[in-house]
Amino acid sequence: MKPTDEVALFISTTRAFLDRHATIGHQRALHAEDRCVDAQWWRQAAELGWAGLLVPEELGGGNVSGSGLHDLAAVAEQLGHTVAPGPLHPVSTVLAGLVDADNRSEHADTIHALTSGQAVATWAVDEPGRQFSPQRPSLTATPTATGYRLDGVKDRVEAGAQADLLLVTAQADDGLRQFLIPADAYGLSRHPRGNIDLVKRYARVEFDAVTVDNSAAVGSVAQTPALIERQSHVAMLLQCAETVGILDTVLSMTLDWARDRYSFGRPLASYQAIKHRLADKTMWLHACRAVTAGAVDRVAARASDAGVWVSAAKSYLGEHAGPLVQDCVQLHGGIGVTWEHDLHLFLRRITLYRNMFGTPSEHHQAIYRQARPGGPAA
Repeated sequence: MKPTDEVALFISTTRAFLDRHATIGHQRALHAEDRCVDAQWWRQAAELGWAGLLVPEELGGGNVSGSGLHDLAAVAEQLGHTVAPGPLHPVSTVLAGLVDADNRSEHADTIHALTSGQAVATWAVDEPGRQFSPQRPSLTATPTATGYRLDGVKDRVEAGAQADLLLVTAQADDGLRQFLIPADAYGLSRHPRGNIDLVKRYARVEFDAVTVDNSAAVGSVAQTPALIERQSHVAMLLQCAETVGILDTVLSMTLDWARDRYSFGRPLASYQAIKHRLADKTMWLHACRAVTAGAVDRVAARASDAGVWVSAAKSYLGEHAGPLVQDCVQLHGGIGVTWEHDLHLFLRRITLYRNMFGTPSEHHQAIYRQARPGGPAA
């Protein structure tokens, strides 16, 4: 479907902002200074509407196309063109839960702060030494006289050491719960973790008798599993959409290189074997884009099979994105494996994303469980 003039303008404005304020050179400079992102940069991005795309207008948000998730996926794809920094993924994932919660009015101030870029929140859901199991946290929430006491560990928390707030999944006596907790809460400690990306930052977060009031809860006991599922879908789709942007950029770079680079008096792109390899990669790119678009459509429609589509996208991109970029590196020859060339920056980001929120194998199993007669939902 051809985008409307408003959507086209929104996307072009997003791309222009990134081309000016989040170039590859910017990412290298941030890495050299051991920084992840400027707070002012994120506030400027929020002013463009990025943070509020999933938030209804009455809460200070709004979208362009009529579907905030489609607009958000479009922004994520643009981020992939320059492997930009910024907390778009964790902030959007947290907001996806907050705006759907039946007690969202109690968190209106937080929603406004996140939407305006004045605060950053992240989703503390993954745990060390375990498969991605958002519906089965080992972190416990023990009832107290005024709320809950949280004990446990979360790992691979994006912007975990930089965020102002953490949305934490926990297992309580009465079922799954989520709590919005200030990063400076007593008993909460954050430990930065190294990773292969130049500007993304992750942390291990430990909860040692962290106490919260009942007002910190997001959603009711009955609603929490659905909120967690929705947040999981949004988190995975943003990674898939950004990966599509990365693949598009890397393949374009490789096509330009193959046309301009001569070998034995002929451009590389004129050799039949090279043509076949480039054709295969083009097919993979189109398939990655198509399965991601299909998953966005199903999640936006809140379809019953949305989980299968998300798992299909996550597993397909997890299997094909890495080999596609690796082959592009090989087609560049010796220069493709140097620090000075930009290819490794894209490869780092998609390698990081491959195993976040579930490996391809785990998502294959999820699809099987859904397809098996009488099997549980993915």
